[in-house]
Amino acid sequence: MPPTDASTDADTTPTAASHAPAPPAEKAEGAEKAEGAENAEGAENAEGAENAEHTRSADGADSADFQDTLDLRLPDELLALIAEQDGGHRLAPDPTAPAEHDLLDDVGEWGPVTTPSGVFQLVPVRVERDLALISRWMNDPAVAAFWELAGPDTVTADHLSPQLDGDGRSVPCLGVLDGAPMSYWEIYRADLDPLARHYPARPHDTGIHLLIGGVADRGRGLGTTLLTAVADLVLDHRPRCARVIAEPDLRNTPSVSAFLGAGFRFFAEVDLPDKRAALMVRDRALRNVLQASHSV
Repeated sequence: MPPTDASTDADTTPTAASHAPAPPAEKAEGAEKAEGAENAEGAENAEGAENAEHTRSADGADSADFQDTLDLRLPDELLALIAEQDGGHRLAPDPTAPAEHDLLDDVGEWGPVTTPSGVFQLVPVRVERDLALISRWMNDPAVAAFWELAGPDTVTADHLSPQLDGDGRSVPCLGVLDGAPMSYWEIYRADLDPLARHYPARPHDTGIHLLIGGVADRGRGLGTTLLTAVADLVLDHRPRCARVIAEPDLRNTPSVSAFLGAGFRFFAEVDLPDKRAALMVRDRALRNVLQASHSV
């Protein structure tokens, strides 16, 4: 995971009749008829029992298979109709549930937000348009020290490809301020990321990676301003997300300070495969408190 830079069977038994003395001819004939009738009846009963048992077994198997494959989920339209007729909304679909195909609720549709530094927007990366710019930023020594992606454009392309070709659990974006691209962001599902092995993740935890591209945009509080804006965008557009997560390199003091200034709290130090990180958390539950403190 890249570092964040905010600075940058049947038994047969003989019968007793087989051992009895031979009866007179008439009686023997009658006994033979009786025995034949009895055997016929027994065979019929046995065959019926066997058929019944087979039927029960088949029915049982069919029932088991049927239970295994039965889909009891009703269409959303029917659930909504039932709820309407019932006078309530208990069975209606959750209007806040994200589309199943998008794990991050359409980052590219979040739109612009006004910040103290200007109008800011996250724009999903397009390789053919943005690769050269992002690669140039990655080759800045201050950025390369933490992201470790210095080199030709192919190095950056190899970093972007798994995200752009993946299932959408991480979305790389350009940060555009007043129309000018000036930062690189990754909005990702922290609960679906290897990071989740290193902390008590909760469903829909959303993570942020950030680097500020231009040297002129560093060291003047812009990281804090933009982190505040992006964390608010996540909470506004991902209603099931209760926490925004970040894990900047513990050595990157400006980045850690920027997260603290944006309302994140220090949660723990964690040893990740490529760094020792400061795990930072911004809680939805504390959002109103933070907004009130900034307005004073």
